[in-house]
Amino acid sequence: QVQVVESGGGSVQIGGSLRLSCSFSGLPYKSYCMGWFRQVPGSELEGVAGIANDGGTSYRDSVKGRFTISRDNTKNILYLQMNSLKPEDAAMYYCTAGPSSACRWSLLPRTYMGQGTQVTVSS
Repeated sequence: QVQVVESGGGSVQIGGSLRLSCSFSGLPYKSYCMGWFRQVPGSELEGVAGIANDGGTSYRDSVKGRFTISRDNTKNILYLQMNSLKPEDAAMYYCTAGPSSACRWSLLPRTYMGQGTQVTVSS
């Protein structure tokens, strides 16, 4: 049984930083696309960043240069370092993993998703 545990959300001031973590256990395959979605109330999930099994990364334009996605394949842990946070970054963030032939922020799999962690950005 696959378990997904997210952590690291919280409240931060504009310009601050947060680091999200996501631990996957019990994944049945060796190769996965991993990534992060976010969602604000009343809106659809939107892809934020993706990272392939070989470490290749992609980001939506609005977070490029501010967010960094990374992964530890030996422990199946996914990270999202978020710097220079803006009010529009406030959302519920969800990690995800799954098989994919094209691992990009706009094509993230939804096979195994976390429970979500809230990010609040205030002035």
